[in-house]
Amino acid sequence: MRTESKKISKSSWPKLAVRKWLNIKSSAERFHSDYDATTAAIAKERRRSCSDRDRYVVVPDDLSEGWVMDSTSGMKKKSAPGPGTGGPDLRMFVGTWNVGGKSPNEGFNLRNWLTCPSPADIYIIGFQEIVPLNAGNVLGPEDSGPAAKWLGLIREALNSNEELDNTGQNSPKSSPRYCLAASKQMVGIFLSVWVRADLCNHVTNLKVSCVGRGIMGYLGNKGSTSISMTLYNTTFCFVCTHLTSGEKFGDELRRNLDVSEILKKTKFYHSFKSLAHPLPPESILEHDNIIWLGDLNYRLASGYDDTHELLKKNNWQALLEKDQLRIEQKAGRVFKGWNEGNIYFAPTYKYLTNSDHYVAQSSKSKIKRRTPAC
Repeated sequence: MRTESKKISKSSWPKLAVRKWLNIKSSAERFHSDYDATTAAIAKERRRSCSDRDRYVVVPDDLSEGWVMDSTSGMKKKSAPGPGTGGPDLRMFVGTWNVGGKSPNEGFNLRNWLTCPSPADIYIIGFQEIVPLNAGNVLGPEDSGPAAKWLGLIREALNSNEELDNTGQNSPKSSPRYCLAASKQMVGIFLSVWVRADLCNHVTNLKVSCVGRGIMGYLGNKGSTSISMTLYNTTFCFVCTHLTSGEKFGDELRRNLDVSEILKKTKFYHSFKSLAHPLPPESILEHDNIIWLGDLNYRLASGYDDTHELLKKNNWQALLEKDQLRIEQKAGRVFKGWNEGNIYFAPTYKYLTNSDHYVAQSSKSKIKRRTPAC
């Protein structure tokens, strides 16, 4: 049997782009979530938040001062909760991973990545490039297959019934169980928020928002996917981004603009008004706590050879001094007033597939030479 692949001509791009933009707008408020149908309060709120067509139901499987930050690039902004918040101190795990358009194999184990010394109460997991960023995925219908696979693997890792003790043997103690508060995909950008099962009844006002910053300035090959929620009386916003790539002079300013536009255009619309309670936040900066994660694409402002010399010496401090994000932040051009998690690892960009070696140009390689970056 012979199959023919359809090529997308440049002349048809505007029509496809408009169609894709309209599709993004029409599905902007839909997201996936677990919920306990017997809990009227949370079910009522989520009916407002999800379309019946897009929502699915499963049996639920399942922030102290010391937040756990596990990310290649992550920023946080935290303001003290107001009086009468009534919630306990909770622990949060934040992880992000650009998977390079590779769908996970069946049985792929995320447990080692998601395991921390003290189990978190909330897990924020973001991915970039969960689908290849080709014209079909950027301009065509959304491929949700890889997202479903990642959700299944995260659920399995967080809700394993067996816990290993210090000797590596099975322990009778069960791990806490978690439920999916919300997940949202825009092309290759995917964000999911998992909450300890006993906290689910206290999660309200779940909303999502997507901002495209890719082709033509608004398609979703680059941009952000954000989730807003209230836990007890404290509001949280989680922003997963894939910013403009490139290591040419001035590309960092394009990334700064992405951040500015995401902050300006992210909106969480609420269909109800209440005089008895404050209205939920409608923008990112209105939240009590904000976590920004993802592939921010800021590079190291140093030459290729200089970078590799510092890598050989494990001189992270010298590399951080050349980090574009820190340079731009110190200059007050982006993320002013935000805090970044401690960097205690080597640059994560860009490795050869299935190896511990960075992409480098050699006489026998056609791979584009790229300077390692955080």
